[in-house]
Parts: sequence; structure tokens; C-alpha cells
Amino acid sequence: MLLYKKILVAIDCSEFDTTIIRHVSALALPLGATVHLLHVVHSHTLDQDRYLHEQAMNLLKSYCDALHRDGINAYLILRSGEPEPEILKEIDENDYDLFAMATHGHSLPGRIMFGSVSRMLREKITIPLLLIKPGH
Repeated sequence: MLLYKKILVAIDCSEFDTTIIRHVSALALPLGATVHLLHVVHSHTLDQDRYLHEQAMNLLKSYCDALHRDGINAYLILRSGEPEPEILKEIDENDYDLFAMATHGHSLPGRIMFGSVSRMLREKITIPLLLIKPGH
């Protein structure tokens, strides 16, 4: 039986985050797995980067708090840059057992970024990948 103990979850700061978190929570709780919420800030200016970091940090903190209330150890990770290479770096630098992300249905910027990211990651990822369609 596969036991996932350390799950990395891509968060794009959209209304669909709750779907992926709900699915991962259902998996993590009975396994006693830790959940690591990752958001990659993709900005073009320093001011934009600061603003997006602050917004993402606040949202990820609220998600972590909710997971903690449900009895799941959760951590937040913020990285800056292009989503695909930053996700792959995070996986390479840490010992995750599973990577989870939504497949589509994001806001327009998220759809452009995360739609293509999920397609590329399917080819390059070195750990099991859980893709969740938003709304399910």
C-alpha cells in the first residue's frame, strides 16, 4: 500500500483552491500526512511582486489555519518565478511523496499559467501526480 506522508499542493490563489485542498485533506488526514501549500508568484515588477507575495501569504496562511483546525499539519511555501521550473525545483529540493494540483478552471491568468503547467508537469515530474478537476 502506498503511504503518502508529505504532500505538495500547488495553489494558484483562485476560488478553485478549496477543491484541491478538500481532496488533499481527505487523503492526508487518515494517512497522517503533512500538506505543503505552494504558490509561485509570477510577477514582472518589484511592486507587483511585493503585492502578490503579501496577497498569497495571507491566503495561504488562512488555508494552513483551516487545515490545522482539521488536524492536519500544514506548511506554506512561497516561491517567485516561472511556475513550472519553481515547482520542479521545490520537488527536487525536498522529499515529497505526492504532488497535487487543479487541472483547469482558473481565472484567466491562472488558466494560462496553470493549464500549461499541468500539461508540462505530467511529462517532467518525478513523483506521483494528482490532478483534480475543479468542481469535483
